[in-house]
Amino acid sequence: MVKLINQDAGQLLADVPDTNVFYLNDGRILRNMEDLRDALNSMSDDLFLYHDNTEKNDFYNWVRDIIGDDKLSHDLLRSHSRARAFKSVSQRVALLKGKIR
Repeated sequence: MVKLINQDAGQLLADVPDTNVFYLNDGRILRNMEDLRDALNSMSDDLFLYHDNTEKNDFYNWVRDIIGDDKLSHDLLRSHSRARAFKSVSQRVALLKGKIR
């Protein structure tokens, strides 16, 4: 297992550049992992399925390619419901925040 250091945790939790924000289909803009967590908590299952279905997995792609968190992106790939995705992101955010304190 790769050990996280404080700087890595802070970088994973940081806002992405404006050119790489995530636009939800309902108009909300996600800038970081905490925004994703909050959005997953409050979005409808239909909105989740718009972004995560058999044809695409937008959350996985954004976390892998833009945020750069391989662990979380892998967990999101296996999360086939909004509730499971929310749990994965929530746990990852909590772990990362614990590393930077």
